[in-house]
Amino acid sequence: MKTEIHPQYYTDAKVTCSCGNKFTVGSTQKEIKVEICSACHPFFTGNEKVIDAAGRVERFKARKAAATKVSKTKK
Repeated sequence: MKTEIHPQYYTDAKVTCSCGNKFTVGSTQKEIKVEICSACHPFFTGNEKVIDAAGRVERFKARKAAATKVSKTKK
């Protein structure tokens, strides 16, 4: 490995989330500010919502059922 070409590595870099959560990680930056972390992200907190805009899921299921029905009649 070449010397003096790699950035400084901080083993105790401080990460601050906009929700107020703070933790340390290893990074090439001393301080990191993030908008979302595992403490406030809906996937990790269990508050995940599936938004069905304009009935897309129902339309997909209807098209799938219709395609299955058509393919069975062609056989």
